[in-house]
Amino acid sequence: MPPIQGFAAHAAGAELLPFRYDPGELGPAEVEIAITHCGICHSDIHLISNDWGISQYPFIPGHEVVGAVAAVGSGVRSLQPGQRVGLGWQANSCGECEWCLQGLENLCASSEPTCVHRHGGYADRVRAHARFVIPIPETLESENAAPLLCGGITVYTPLRNHGINPSSRVGVVGIGGLGHMAVQFARAFGAEVTAFSTSAAKEEEARALGAHRFVNTRETKAMKEVAGTLDFIVSTINADQDWGVYIQALRPTGTLCFVGVPPSPVAIQAFPLIAGMRSITGNPIGSPYRLKEMLDVAARHGVKAQIERFPMAKANEAIEKVKKNKVRYRAVLAN
Repeated sequence: MPPIQGFAAHAAGAELLPFRYDPGELGPAEVEIAITHCGICHSDIHLISNDWGISQYPFIPGHEVVGAVAAVGSGVRSLQPGQRVGLGWQANSCGECEWCLQGLENLCASSEPTCVHRHGGYADRVRAHARFVIPIPETLESENAAPLLCGGITVYTPLRNHGINPSSRVGVVGIGGLGHMAVQFARAFGAEVTAFSTSAAKEEEARALGAHRFVNTRETKAMKEVAGTLDFIVSTINADQDWGVYIQALRPTGTLCFVGVPPSPVAIQAFPLIAGMRSITGNPIGSPYRLKEMLDVAARHGVKAQIERFPMAKANEAIEKVKKNKVRYRAVLAN
């Protein structure tokens, strides 16, 4: 196999530089993907900066990959060369623990992320275990599908796991990279959708994406008016808020779910939880089965990421724009 070429971080926070590596022999359960598109996720930026203390340098970031199968290992029967496929945050799991056996591979303690301690998708090719390589439905454009593979599944899975349906009243906090997809999926499930944002300018867009109501979170009166009206709230933001106000917005038995990570610990009074049997939870990505299901739902219901496209060679430029929140709403690199 020829070397794989991409753009790697060589130190914490450093600019990405051209990099090549020898992937070695293709394993019997592995698939090699010739990459056409790779989304830029905020997780990539955290990994480049080593914000989580788990990065090893040099490494090629990228885990929202779309491309064509270039080669399959001797034991792979589910995929054929030339097939259009996607790869998200997870590239492998142990396949044997209680979580893998339940089809919850995303909860496996031995999970292998696509670009942690291995090379990811800002490259011409990438490898992963065949179980985590998902066929892309024909009607989805590759560049719009790429961000679904991490950002999309991150919001789809909790909506699905919490049984969101036409009787549900759902709140989405933050209309950005994750939130703009959460609104679309909640609407596709038939829910009544309320969008929360600190930016009044987002109202028109939130409604165009499918929100029935818009709440400017800087307005105390507007926040008070939603008290006791929602069954499920998904918070997609990486900022601190008065989380007690969102707990108050829940109906009895309602849930506040975090998929974004606020910088400070989340402080909540226990009484509203006890009085209304309300709960707080979080969610990491989703299993390969859920990924496949989500892509099918997106294809049938017209859910797609809004993207800005950059050539792969301009990865550094794209990353800077993402860092400054100048991209509406996801940056995608194209080979």
